[in-house]
Amino acid sequence: MKNTIISTDFSFPGQKDVYKGKVREVYTLKDDRLLMIATDRLSAFDVIMPKGIPYKGQILNQIATKMMKATEDIVPNWLEATPDPNVAVGEKCDPFKVEMVIRGYLSGHAAREYKAGKRMLCGVPMPEGMKENDKFPEPIITPATKADKGDHDEDISREEILERGIVSEEDYKVLEKYTRALFERGTEIAAERGLILVDTKYEFGKTRDGKIVLIDEIHTPDSSRYFYADGYEERQSRGEAQKQLSKEFVRQWLISHGFQGKDGQEIPEMSDEYIETVSDRYIELYESITGETFIKADVSDIKSRIEQNVMRYLQE
Repeated sequence: MKNTIISTDFSFPGQKDVYKGKVREVYTLKDDRLLMIATDRLSAFDVIMPKGIPYKGQILNQIATKMMKATEDIVPNWLEATPDPNVAVGEKCDPFKVEMVIRGYLSGHAAREYKAGKRMLCGVPMPEGMKENDKFPEPIITPATKADKGDHDEDISREEILERGIVSEEDYKVLEKYTRALFERGTEIAAERGLILVDTKYEFGKTRDGKIVLIDEIHTPDSSRYFYADGYEERQSRGEAQKQLSKEFVRQWLISHGFQGKDGQEIPEMSDEYIETVSDRYIELYESITGETFIKADVSDIKSRIEQNVMRYLQE
């Protein structure tokens, strides 16, 4: 697609390193600040799709920024500035090698495991007699190991994390505390928008002075699953699918076209028309989650725009 940003090759003053993740590209600067660029890449089943989604990077970056600011009173975070709609700048941290996944409802991966007969997920018991999308008595934390390049994330229990020394017990208690506090705040924010925060994941790092902070994205449609609250109970009682607000619709489209990221499967062709519908859905996600009208940034030359805005910020 034209007017999308799929990859970057910037050379900023004092640049030391660049790391390219599934969606974000992270530049390390000489003063140990990170400059994170949210591209328009779309990842599903841990596979990057060939075409970008217009405005997706801007949407993810701006939702994450708003949610960081809305939670900074309860959990410190890495963010310092957003000099461009697709760019966030903050303090470099040493990331923990786990993703803190928290689930309020039996949905997605948890529901698939439950349907397969499992009643333990990451060492956490799941009650008998639940239906897909039922609410858990209390939110459960089901961590995942942070994947290296090209690998899938894997479920892991709290006990195994501590046994393997991936995170110290002292630090893990802080991660659990922060995860529950963020999920509670996210649930409150979602309720104000007529939404249910179903599940999400948080990532944390440690600053040079040893402080644990929230990093990466938070409460975006790529990291979280939302339901519309209106009609939730009725749909559950009738055994109907919930009306979702997440990128699950992309996963379902891929599944319906024979792709789940498994070996030997080919990524189905996404037409320009379908790409536009995905972009429209992401804009709907932004407006529903933030309660604000989405203002499209100038995409006539995204790379030049980003470079100019970042250079102006660095000079200031």
